[in-house]
Amino acid sequence: MEIVVLDGYSLSPGDIDWQPLSRHGSFTLYDATPPDLIQERARKAEALFVNAVPLTADDIAACPNLRYIGLLATGTDRLALDAARERGIVVTNAPGYSTMAVAQQALALLLEITNRVGHFDAAVRRGRWTELGDAALWDYPLIELDGLTCGVIGYGRIGAAFARMAGALGMRVLASRRRTEAPPADGVTYASREEIFRQADIISLNVPITPETAGMVNRDSIGMMKDGVILINASRGKLVVDDDLAAALASGKVYAYGTDTLSVEPAQLDNPLLQAPNVYVTPHMGWVPRAARLRLLRIVVDNFEAYLRGERLNTVV
Repeated sequence: MEIVVLDGYSLSPGDIDWQPLSRHGSFTLYDATPPDLIQERARKAEALFVNAVPLTADDIAACPNLRYIGLLATGTDRLALDAARERGIVVTNAPGYSTMAVAQQALALLLEITNRVGHFDAAVRRGRWTELGDAALWDYPLIELDGLTCGVIGYGRIGAAFARMAGALGMRVLASRRRTEAPPADGVTYASREEIFRQADIISLNVPITPETAGMVNRDSIGMMKDGVILINASRGKLVVDDDLAAALASGKVYAYGTDTLSVEPAQLDNPLLQAPNVYVTPHMGWVPRAARLRLLRIVVDNFEAYLRGERLNTVV
């Protein structure tokens, strides 16, 4: 079995042993793979593992021996699923491994916006508190979350985890999801996306990219929102229309935007959101705590070992 990992550094920069996967065959590990080397490196693979490397239909066609693709991630938007399906290639993903880590990242972005810890730490180190004497150093408005309305768009694993955190901070929680047969957790009320846009003080985006969700935060939907709304995005950058959100931030319609993702990654420095006020960006890192990555490898290995036994686990195709 020829096993190739095209971008393993994100799962393990050296702190996690690949042996649970590598023991199953001839194993080739690349830390990262640029687009122009994908086909060369993947050509002989029977089992191919990728995290953020995009696999096009042409890439899949260039791998005649390929029978299995293991995603070192949950999302499938970077993979040509139809091409894999046509070839009968099994594709698996890793759901749920980073639920709490990503929800925690979303909360960290929200608390940075409301409490400005980084700003005040830097001010103290520059001596500004010392200059003021006993007076409290306070040059940004701080926001108390208790009693505010938090709208969670996408009430899956991560959305539900973030909703619990919001509720623990005293917020009223509204949640939207496509299927509402199962009742929400205590303290959470189902609402439509439009109701959340109109009522929420804070909106957290927790949905995958689909034709229905791409660009869902745009000029029209922002117009429905409360003045001074806070947006949090730990899902996908393409959920927002960059120019529309940047304009809303410049006007003050949107108070702040905290995001762990951008529409083009890595960040392009001409992205209008990077020039807009009150934007806090982290580099798609919510999933990287070591505990989450260990969980990820365990799921990936379980998926692959099930495939080798002729079984299916967490199959996308």
